[in-house]
Amino acid sequence: MEGRRIRRFSRWQRSNETLLPMRINRLSNTISCWYCDYKSSILNEPLFHFGRRYSRCLKAWFSMGVGFSLAMLAAVTMILLYEIGQILCLYYGNIQMSYVMSGYLFGFSSMISGLTISLADIGYLCISSIISVSVHELGHALAAASEGIQMEYIAVFLAALFPGALVAFNHELLLALSKVSALRIYCAGVWHNAALCAVCAWALFVQPLILYPFYIHDEGPMVLDVSPTSPLSGYLSPGDVIISLDGIRINNLQEWSQLLTEHHQNSQNHSLLGNSMQRSVGKGYCVPYSLVEESKHISLKGNETSCPDELSPFITIPCLDQAMPDGDNLEVNHQRDGGELRCLYATDILNLEKCGDGWDRIHSNRSSCLCSKDKACFVPLLSTGVAWVEITYSSPSPMQCSQLGTMHVLGDDNSRENPCVKTFVFVGDVISMKHSVLLTSYQPRWSAKFGAHLPYVLEKFLMFTFNVSLTLALLNSLPFCWAGCNSLMITELC
Repeated sequence: MEGRRIRRFSRWQRSNETLLPMRINRLSNTISCWYCDYKSSILNEPLFHFGRRYSRCLKAWFSMGVGFSLAMLAAVTMILLYEIGQILCLYYGNIQMSYVMSGYLFGFSSMISGLTISLADIGYLCISSIISVSVHELGHALAAASEGIQMEYIAVFLAALFPGALVAFNHELLLALSKVSALRIYCAGVWHNAALCAVCAWALFVQPLILYPFYIHDEGPMVLDVSPTSPLSGYLSPGDVIISLDGIRINNLQEWSQLLTEHHQNSQNHSLLGNSMQRSVGKGYCVPYSLVEESKHISLKGNETSCPDELSPFITIPCLDQAMPDGDNLEVNHQRDGGELRCLYATDILNLEKCGDGWDRIHSNRSSCLCSKDKACFVPLLSTGVAWVEITYSSPSPMQCSQLGTMHVLGDDNSRENPCVKTFVFVGDVISMKHSVLLTSYQPRWSAKFGAHLPYVLEKFLMFTFNVSLTLALLNSLPFCWAGCNSLMITELC
């Protein structure tokens, strides 16, 4: 009987020797010109005891991670083969596919030619990177603890200018594991990053519902800040709410960005011969002949025309349904259609009746020649890459506007007579204008400015964390990482 007790104790002791590796009593940190790190073992015991206590649940959790990581490996391999095929000119794929890959997988858009990042974005990036890396390494530590292996230490390092973190294990104990257990440990980091992405996506989805008692959502983008160098700095101010763009109602920040991108593409595509001047197709104003007679007449030479700084060039067209061929010279078209070129004040025609079908979604069966007999339809002439955008917004600055409330201002049909609603025209590059104004889709339900930035900060933080965590998961799913980043996988699987 006593012998059996001794044998049981011996088996328990051998099992414990496998589960509890030797402790590291003294950790040495490394500091050099190109590399420095900091090691800590303060979390060794808590993580190990947690992993052993919930070992069965954690093994099931990380087993799902193995299947997900293998699927990620296949997906990333296909993406790499696609990109290599494009580089080798084996396949000229759709450009939109590249935009989707770069914009949705890695969090940036190839549509933007220059990369601009602010100090606030650097802060978001650093915090989201720390969280993503911590969640990644926590997955490795818990997966190893569920298999009976305690980590030796956690290290945070800086190699040249690249920060990182790692968890160290006893190499001999890792080699003694089965292939399935080794896969669970190796795939745990990718699986945890994917779970973090799911949490961020869910938080972004329910954020309007959570903030509903304190904020209004999708009732028009609100201005948070305007850059001093922005062309809109003299018009918009913090607290203003964008109502419409060229007569199209704007509900949120996504619609604002989408419409400005369409305007930018149209300003690039509708260029005429010589790339000098273009018409603002579909956006016209019914100008009375009395105002036309007071305006300055323009002489047209080739495709060039000019007006004084305070005036803008316009051309009258009998009917905007008559489209100008792409290869036509502006002077030839002017002589054929009998259009008249004039220099007009934009402020004088801003509140006039509009003509043309470019003020709403262009799809209309009605005729665009809507001006009365005593008026002519004028459309602005713009340089290539320059857009004509009419922006309507509500300003809570006057006392009567703050008393009316946001919902009443936005729903007022007589916006021209409403002192809270104002309109101005922006002429220039809409992309640079878009990046010079900070907007949010949330409006506080109280008039005070305190807390106006909170939804924007939360949304920005969740988006950065989602993108960084997804990028980290994709990078760790690369085939060469599977082949060379861990000697355990080389020994066990190859």
